[in-house]
Amino acid sequence: MPTQNSGQWRRKSNRGLIIGLFGFCLGLFGIVYGMFWEDIFNWIKHKEMALAPDTRVYQNWKTPPMELHLDIYLYNWTNPEEFGNLSSKPILQQLGPYRFIDRPDKVNISWHPSNNSVTYRRRSLYYFDAAGSAGSLDDEITTLNAVALSAAATAKYWSPVKRSMVDVGLKLYGQEMYVTKTVDEMLFTGYSDPMIDVAMAMPIFGDDVKVPFDKFGWFYTRNGSADLTGVFNVFTGVDDLAKLGQMHSWNYQTHTGFFDSYCGLANGSAGEFQPQQPQPGGSVGLFTPDMCRTLPLDYAETQEIEGLQAYKFAGGARSVDNGTIYPENLCFCGGECVPSGVMNISSCRFGSPVFMSYPHFYNADPFYVDQVEGLQPNKEQHEFYMVVEPSTGIPLEVAARFQVNMLVEPIEGIALYQDIPRIFFPLIWFEQKVRITPDLADQLKLLPLVLLSGHIFAGVCLAVGLIMLLWMPVHQLLAWCQTREYDVKMQHKSNGHYKSRSQFSSAEELKSKASTLVCEKSAGATPDSSPLLERNRKATVLMSKSQTGDSMATASTALSETADGKQD
Repeated sequence: MPTQNSGQWRRKSNRGLIIGLFGFCLGLFGIVYGMFWEDIFNWIKHKEMALAPDTRVYQNWKTPPMELHLDIYLYNWTNPEEFGNLSSKPILQQLGPYRFIDRPDKVNISWHPSNNSVTYRRRSLYYFDAAGSAGSLDDEITTLNAVALSAAATAKYWSPVKRSMVDVGLKLYGQEMYVTKTVDEMLFTGYSDPMIDVAMAMPIFGDDVKVPFDKFGWFYTRNGSADLTGVFNVFTGVDDLAKLGQMHSWNYQTHTGFFDSYCGLANGSAGEFQPQQPQPGGSVGLFTPDMCRTLPLDYAETQEIEGLQAYKFAGGARSVDNGTIYPENLCFCGGECVPSGVMNISSCRFGSPVFMSYPHFYNADPFYVDQVEGLQPNKEQHEFYMVVEPSTGIPLEVAARFQVNMLVEPIEGIALYQDIPRIFFPLIWFEQKVRITPDLADQLKLLPLVLLSGHIFAGVCLAVGLIMLLWMPVHQLLAWCQTREYDVKMQHKSNGHYKSRSQFSSAEELKSKASTLVCEKSAGATPDSSPLLERNRKATVLMSKSQTGDSMATASTALSETADGKQD
């Protein structure tokens, strides 16, 4: 029949087998989970970051949660009467900022699953922020007469007859080289001009003259309008997250038509997202509808924004070159190749001689700064840059800064523009700077922590699984070592007279020998040779003669009977 010990051993063996099997499964799970956790993480991130009505980033993309400001600076021309005097330069005084709160939104949203893209328009509402401004909308500004200059520049390449008609119109309506208007009129409200009214009422010049507005103002009709910046079509990133927010087409065309070759492609980012995993030393592209082109930004340095490591991409000399320094930019020349530092966007601005640059001609050829007085370009205030978090491609900080300049030059047949110097005249510059909020930054900080915690979890599963898998073998090894240690001790104590535990033929024999050793230990512990010692020795002889090995109680009984016999 199976003994109690064998049943207990069997139960322990079954428990060890179960624990080992569970440990093997847990360790295998840890290995597989660790191998595929990053893929699982990227899949989850892909699902959450791709543009769709039900994803996490959609609402932030549609209506940015950060408060946006548009700061506008205007140049006040203090010596317009001296413009014809070639010995003096235009003296400009910068006024501003005139700050407006910008609340953007995206409207007319249409999804296109066939190519994983979305079409939309941009709309913004602007509110004047008097507290954040360094001036009032009632401030008066003297600046270049952009309406008269646009009319004259448009007629520059016309026939002498048609050009003379423009000259007559300028004289008839008393046009001057400059105008004085309020800041409000120069920006959003706009101001009327008889030249605009005549051009709209009498379109005698046909398609040669395009009058898009009934008033002139740098931001006229922009407040609340969704039409000025055109129709965007960007990739949603559903099929490939690297394409998230990248331009597919603008105004339903993949080529803008305003620049030749690849310079006219509608590519780069629409602004909200940049390609993920940009590399130091690389570049990113930003499509700007107001210039009808993509602006390249080159890597500048690595920065920390709200505790996040990010890459700064800035607009350098390459961004505003037109082939003078970088031959690949020659197609941006636009028919008017000028020294590096300004971008000719005349074709994008209805033929007006508009040239864009960074504020105060920052990063431009000194030729431009030397033409006027009052400009002081510096990096901190005038650099265009974008700081991008590399793992998501989300901009953490953006400072979009541009300056509008108009080319003033002699035009044959136009009296107002004869005997004048050729100058790229600065008129206005604006800045839109935004920085990620601490709350949004904290959400981005969780992404690497989640990835790391997944790897830690896989490691813990593997470690616990190995411990459970090795528990039974280790336990048996320790038990064998303890038994071995006990046997060695017993052999030393008996001086070789007794066998080790493994040498006994049965449990009864082991029990008998254990009782004998106990008695011998008791006998050997008496320090003298008194009669009591003799009696103890007899008890030992009795025990040695008795081979029953029943129990230690037998030895005690024999000892008592011997003691009684002596007494008798």
